[in-house]
Parts: sequence; structure tokens; C-alpha cells
Amino acid sequence: MPNNEAVLSVRDLSVYYGEFRAIKNISLSFQANKVTALIGPSGCGKSTLLRCLNRMNDLIPQAKVEGEVVYSQQDIYDPLVDPAQVRLHIGMVFQKPNPFPKSIFDNVAFGLKINGLTENIEDSVEKSLRSAALWDEVKDRLDESAMTLSGGQQQRLCIARTLAVEPEIILMDEPASALDPIGTLAIESLMRDLTERYTIVVVTHNMQQAARVSDETAFLMMDEDRAGYLVESGKTDNIFQNPQDERTEAYITGRFG
Repeated sequence: MPNNEAVLSVRDLSVYYGEFRAIKNISLSFQANKVTALIGPSGCGKSTLLRCLNRMNDLIPQAKVEGEVVYSQQDIYDPLVDPAQVRLHIGMVFQKPNPFPKSIFDNVAFGLKINGLTENIEDSVEKSLRSAALWDEVKDRLDESAMTLSGGQQQRLCIARTLAVEPEIILMDEPASALDPIGTLAIESLMRDLTERYTIVVVTHNMQQAARVSDETAFLMMDEDRAGYLVESGKTDNIFQNPQDERTEAYITGRFG
């Protein structure tokens, strides 16, 4: 059931790419069974922050993370923590649909197989496709290539692939930006449905989308040194209707950004 507990917390987080500091001193909590939107102008570090939440920045040469990302009372950047295990619990959906050149079934089963979760795999694939609101559209064509699906269907397939390993948190980096309006509405509706069981953090440039789908919103800006920082965060209704910082109001109303 939805609750107000923080399932993930960022404490004094800074990220460097070589000598360049991309984000600085960000502290933020993410509530369980809620959608939190990260908004702000291009270059302010939204995607960098998102990638920190499941150690995807480990895959970027010269990236260095300072501060803490706490999940299940554990700093996921502790040297004893296995990044692969982190990503089992904190999944990721990218901006552009990225299905594998495999069958629809094998796309969803991929994560299960590489993690040795092969018991009742057909049931798990069906459950994941149902959760991603895709089962009825593909149940008679599971052996067909995932590349035959539409863009919106491919993105829901990627969400099903993420759901298959049963994460607790789903990170989404502009998941609808490459889709048409119909595909966008399908993803937005799905996000709301998924909060019954999952916590979602989404990066979006679309203010209307953030207002529609999120419960909480965090607004980032870029400082003079080009490092992203947190201006304010809170309930989405408050951020959009009664922001506490004039910079937030200026961005939301389109006066800059």
C-alpha cells in the first residue's frame, strides 16, 4: 500500500566527470509508492542525478561520486556493495526504447535468465507484460522480434523487462520523449498504475507531464560554474501552484529555461 516513507535518500551528493563538477551538494529523499519528477533546464544534472541512484555512472569513464545514496539503510556506494545487486532492486528505463534484437518473450526473460531466476519463467514473463499493459497486444506473438513493435510498445516492453526482476524502484529518463502523443499517454497512465507496487523517479522536460504524473517534484538549476544544484522540492501541487523560490516560479511559468 502507498505510504509516506522515504525508500531512497541522497545526501550531499556531488558528481564529477574528470575535473568538471556536474552536480553539487544535492540532498533529496524519494517517497515509497510515489512518482517523483526531476525538472529543470537542460544541462542542470537531472540525468546525472538519476544515474547516481543505481550506480549507472559507474559505467562512465572518469565519473566520480561524492556523498551518499542510501537504500535499505545502506550507502549503495559503499565498496562492499555489488552494483549488479543494486540494479536488481533499482531498475532503469531509458529515453529511447532499447529492445534487444530478440523475441518479445526473450526480451522480458533476459534479466531473469542472467540472474538465474528461471523457475516459472513463462508465468513471470506474462506477469511482467500484464504489469506493463502490453500482454493483450502481444500474447499471440511472443516469438516475434521485439523490433516489430511500435515505439510506444517497445518502451512498454522495456518497462516489462525492468519489472521482470521485481525491483522496488524504477528510474525513468524522459521515457516518453521519443514517442507520439498516444504512446506518451500510455506511458503516463502506466506510471500512475505502477505506483501501487513501485516507487518511480522520472526525469522530464515536459512541465505538463510532470504536473500530470508526479506526486513529488524536485527542481534543479545550473550555477555559474555549470554545476547542477537543487533549488527546492516538495509536493507537485505546491511546486507548481505555490513555489517557495522565485526561480522555480520563473521556470515553471516559462520565463526562463
